Amino acid sequence: MIEACGARGIGVKRPSGLNDVNGLIIPGGESTTIGKLIEEYGFAADLRRLGRSGVPIFGTCAGMIIMASRALGRHGPLLELVDITVDRNAFGRQVDSFEVDLPVEGIGEADRPFHAVFIRAPVIEEPGGGVRVMARLGGRAVMARELNYLVGAFHPELTGDTRIHGYFLDMVSEYAGRRTEV
Repeated sequence: MIEACGARGIGVKRPSGLNDVNGLIIPGGESTTIGKLIEEYGFAADLRRLGRSGVPIFGTCAGMIIMASRALGRHGPLLELVDITVDRNAFGRQVDSFEVDLPVEGIGEADRPFHAVFIRAPVIEEPGGGVRVMARLGGRAVMARELNYLVGAFHPELTGDTRIHGYFLDMVSEYAGRRTEV
C-alpha cells in the first residue's frame, strides 16, 4: 500500500533500522506476540523515543493495541504512545470478523466511505482529551489520531483503497518535508 501511494517501504528488523525512517507502521497480528518481540529485541525504548521525537507512527489493529496507553483485561507490554484505552477483541473472535463501509473523517471524499476489514478487532474505549476520533462504528471509536500518531482497529492494507495510507504518508511528508522511506 505504501508503494501504491508512491513511497518506498522498508522493513525494520532491528532497533538500529529505526534510524532510517521518517514514519513507521506497526501492523496487525497478535498483539501479545508483537509486544513480547518488541521487548525481546529491545525495540521498546527506541520506539518510544522515535514517536516522542515527532516521527509519525501508524498502528493498525494489533499495532493500535501496542501503541495504546491502557488495555482492558490481560495484556502484554504497551508502548504507551497514544492516550487511549483499548479493548482487545472487542468485536469477538476470529470467526466474528467482518467488513463494513465506514465513514472516516479526514481522508477525503466524505461521501465515499472506506471499506474496512475488521479481524478480531479491538476498539478504543476511552480516548484521551487530545485524541481526535476519526471513525466510529456503532458509536464505538475505531480510528483516531493524536499528534503524530494514527491508530485504526481495522486493516486498511487489505483493500485496494489507498486513502488511509495516503493520509499517513501526508503526516510523514509534513514531518520530513518530503515523502521518502516508511
